[in-house]
Amino acid sequence: MTPETPIVLIVDDDPSAREALSELVEAHGMRVVAYASAGDYARAGKPEAPACLLLDVELPDINGLDLQAQLAGTDHPPIVFITGHGDIPSSVRAIKRGAVDFLTKPFGEEALMAAIAAAFAEDRRLRAERAEFERLEARYGTLTPREREVLPLIVSGLLNKQAAAALGLSEVTFQVHRRNVLRKMGAASLADLVRIAERLSIPVTHSRRGEREA
Repeated sequence: MTPETPIVLIVDDDPSAREALSELVEAHGMRVVAYASAGDYARAGKPEAPACLLLDVELPDINGLDLQAQLAGTDHPPIVFITGHGDIPSSVRAIKRGAVDFLTKPFGEEALMAAIAAAFAEDRRLRAERAEFERLEARYGTLTPREREVLPLIVSGLLNKQAAAALGLSEVTFQVHRRNVLRKMGAASLADLVRIAERLSIPVTHSRRGEREA
């Protein structure tokens, strides 16, 4: 196995369950790290490789669903719940909050492997999105202060003349800044730049609609 080999993180307070799950997952060529409590998991470092979190609902220190709520908004591996005491409200709550699956013990090997595969796929997607966002932020960091003023006006839909007037620039100077912004942000078109601006949550302070209404 290599550091890039997918890893399954198991949080279950039952030693026999941890052992059985670990052996099963390792038999499929994946790495495993098992924890007896949510606290042990929380104190551990997060893996760099694609990961999946097999999380028991009933834990000694905190309910698995509550741990899921605490992890919301953080960069954590996609969760597959495993439980011997499943119920419909709990499963609905878990899935609504982003869990990949909710498996009730005893579950089959095929169902478990399918859930883990789906979790790995989701983790790779999320990692790719975060990497793209970091690249866009780095590109945005190369813009000059003036170019950062120009970008929202470009994506607002204003004509070059209108946008230039809003900044007190000549139309020619604005067009130079516009070309620089597109190049530095790696945008092949205006539509591409609009997508990038939305991804970076750059507010649009002017619009052609607003100009017409004025």
